[in-house]
Amino acid sequence: MLVNNPVIPGFNPDPSLCRKGDDYYIAVSSFEWFPGVPIYHSRDMRHWELYANALTNESQLGLSGLPSAKGVWAPSLTWSERNRSFNLVYGIMRSMGGRYFDVDNYLVSAPDPRVPWSEPTYLHSAGFDASLFEDDDGRMWVVSLDWETRPGYEKPGQICLVEYDPAARAVIGYPRRIWGGATKRGCLEAPHLTKRGGWYYLMCAEGGTGYYHCVTMARSRTVAGPYEPDPAGPILTSNDVDHDERADVDHLKPRYFNPSAPLQKCGHGSYVESAAGEVFLAHLCARPFEPELRCTLGRETALQRMKWTDDGWLRLMGGGCIARESYDGGSLPDWEPHHMPCHDEFDGETLGLGYYAPRIDHASFVDLTARPGWLRLRGQEAPTSTNRVSLVGRKLASLRCEAQTLMDFKPEVHQHSAGIILYYDNMNWMCLRKYWSDGLGGPALSVIHMRNGVRVDPPGSRVAIGEGSVGLRVSIEGRATSFSWRLGDGAWMPIGPALDTSELSDEFSDFGEFTGTFVGLFCCDRLLKSHCADFDWFEVMDA
Repeated sequence: MLVNNPVIPGFNPDPSLCRKGDDYYIAVSSFEWFPGVPIYHSRDMRHWELYANALTNESQLGLSGLPSAKGVWAPSLTWSERNRSFNLVYGIMRSMGGRYFDVDNYLVSAPDPRVPWSEPTYLHSAGFDASLFEDDDGRMWVVSLDWETRPGYEKPGQICLVEYDPAARAVIGYPRRIWGGATKRGCLEAPHLTKRGGWYYLMCAEGGTGYYHCVTMARSRTVAGPYEPDPAGPILTSNDVDHDERADVDHLKPRYFNPSAPLQKCGHGSYVESAAGEVFLAHLCARPFEPELRCTLGRETALQRMKWTDDGWLRLMGGGCIARESYDGGSLPDWEPHHMPCHDEFDGETLGLGYYAPRIDHASFVDLTARPGWLRLRGQEAPTSTNRVSLVGRKLASLRCEAQTLMDFKPEVHQHSAGIILYYDNMNWMCLRKYWSDGLGGPALSVIHMRNGVRVDPPGSRVAIGEGSVGLRVSIEGRATSFSWRLGDGAWMPIGPALDTSELSDEFSDFGEFTGTFVGLFCCDRLLKSHCADFDWFEVMDA
């Protein structure tokens, strides 16, 4: 059975794939979004469900105030049969100022991803994309990219290795460098160690997490090396041309866009082998708008079928190294996942899986019990803030969809506003809001388009409106995004012009990168941080 990629669409980058018995899990990056590290689950490697979020306490994260694209980078999820627990290594990127890349790496554990994870154990700050490997003898090792800042040294750095002592909950000594990459693409990152047939395999990403991205492998008879590169070069990519880019530290490299490749930016991989011996590789990919090469959905998760060669190297099934738009789903029995409902009536006491907030726990501003059947948001700062924003969103997974809600909100001063929003980062978003207009002498609706921190109020995007509930809708048709509203069951009335969806992307943003677009609900009270908006339901449907 052929399965279409991406298998987990929308903002789901840097997939870390692991297996526990007959269950398969993928952990992905979450950057500044809370809760952190979404974990997906499958039993057939064809259908995936959102299973848990690993980091659900602010004590595990501390994201408030961090700029966009900082926060949780490249988690590594592994299963320890010896200890009967999952281990999750994740890094929190604090700053990239002056290209110093200040990151702290942590380890948490749990017997199941749905139960509370342990409090974090600090590992080190030796670069990013750290991952954990448990050897046959029980010894544990941490690999990461040791980021280079010194003049005269090749950027961005090399893969380093250090042993981890679980009894002491600390690494042993200083990390030391073991690998400089298998190609000349540069931008080495994303190391994962595995072992098979007496070989230690080091899977990495090279070329930058953009249009020259790829997956490479090296191997050694000892964990500390020396490692030899796969003679075939990249085992997976979107562009198989061979150029020396070691001197270029830019991660995006749009000049390597390959119009004949169905998926772009393919790289940052990890693999598992099923009990039947079928090998699957998870990797990130992207689907840009052309010709601007803007990826509104962000970097997504795809899967490929792989096979081992007789001489012990991993290859893409069917030959070549260009990632495919579909893959052979294998022989595992069909399994039915649980999907987040398209229509949410807010009839529980807590928000379901799949809702995220920028930087802070949404439990601090969400109330589902004060008015049963309604979501109440207590207003705080504007969506441009990196501190405390009352916004709950779902990952945008399609560029042809519609989201709508029914909102009950009574603004009293111009600092009060609430509505529906498409949000890439705090400097790039578009919304339809209800607010208090002194100029119109009462409540009004308007569209705001934030473009790299510059506010745009499009012409024809303001209308007076009375008290009471109002329906709000955002419609996405490819690169055209439009807003509309209605009262009761009346006809939808457009407001404002169509806006360019592609501007919600890492390539357009001057302030953020690496993430993806969310569609959600928000409330602002920039005066007393106490005024609330109520939402009766929220629906996101593919067109």
